[in-house]
Amino acid sequence: MQNIKGKLVASIAKLEAWLEKHEYRGYDPADGLTSYLRPLTFGNLLLDRLLQQLIWKSPFNLRPLLGVKPLDSNIGRGYISRAQITMHRITGDNRYWNAASANLGWLMKNRAPGFDQYCWGKMFDFASRGGWQLRYEPITVWTSLIGQSFLDAYEISKDPKYLTVADSVAKWILAVPRTCTDSGNCINYTATSHSSQTIHNQSMLAAAMLARTAQVCPNSEYSDVAREAAKYTCARQRPDGSWFYGEEPTWRWIDNFHTGYNLDSLKSYCEITGDVTFSDNLQRGFDFYKKSFIESSGRPKYYHNRTFPIDSQCAAQTIETLANFSEYDDDALDLAIRVAEWTINNMQDDDGHFYFMRYPGIVMKVPMIHWAQATTYRALSYLLSKL
Repeated sequence: MQNIKGKLVASIAKLEAWLEKHEYRGYDPADGLTSYLRPLTFGNLLLDRLLQQLIWKSPFNLRPLLGVKPLDSNIGRGYISRAQITMHRITGDNRYWNAASANLGWLMKNRAPGFDQYCWGKMFDFASRGGWQLRYEPITVWTSLIGQSFLDAYEISKDPKYLTVADSVAKWILAVPRTCTDSGNCINYTATSHSSQTIHNQSMLAAAMLARTAQVCPNSEYSDVAREAAKYTCARQRPDGSWFYGEEPTWRWIDNFHTGYNLDSLKSYCEITGDVTFSDNLQRGFDFYKKSFIESSGRPKYYHNRTFPIDSQCAAQTIETLANFSEYDDDALDLAIRVAEWTINNMQDDDGHFYFMRYPGIVMKVPMIHWAQATTYRALSYLLSKL
């Protein structure tokens, strides 16, 4: 156990040095529309998607050639602040708390413009199958994850300003449209879309944020909306314990990190509320996760039925989810250690940053700020806290 602790501490220290050197800035997989080539797409969604995917999926880092520069990241700062708070809990070193509070202050100043409540979006335009998400347009996934960092900060400091932000995030979530059914309601991906949306992970992340906020800011509406979201997702769990990314035919795949989001969120909801209704769903979901996304070597798989690409986000989420279930499942901690060792050995560069992806014969070493550095920092620090 001491060996793995030492390995985690050394890996985290190298990553922290990289983050500080780069002032918490880096690339993002979907940052291609910041390229100087963007005007050549003429506002066409398909051409925007092609440009974005060209830069995203290229085995070579085209960004410096195409004018894409490292950016700040709202979600990156959220993950990083959670990691720094965790490291403060472990070490008692105030430099971690000072760094976390500075990052949280940055997030408070860089909230999405034009909204009464705290919420956050991407630092760039994004083109997807469903259309565009504009720069700074708040999204439920990121707002919910960032909101958790303010609850962490409140737990450790009792500073009411952090609770004010968390409560504001919860109020923003309540205003997000929901797809309502007889078997629960799905919280939509954005606040501006009123069309039916049936994607699970952002709804469950929002549910977890609402339930946790209700613990310290009692509000029955927070709890009720959280329960309806859990009910919706659990009612659509597949017989083998898995979930599709979303229920519409377009979204019917099963991947690692979105499944991890669902499991962590459902576990959080059940523990906070004491609601045992979904205990069987949680057990079946975690059993599926363990057997479907982790190879015996500790290498994390992207999809339940194929391995590649080896993705840093999947590695980080696997470590975090397994560590989160370590008191719930006897095998989880050993599996988390195995995945962490594989990730450090195979995905961390000598300069401290973690690689984006691995394909057979190809390593995409481009340093992503949110996708690899921030999420892995959170995952490794969280695992260290469990040891």
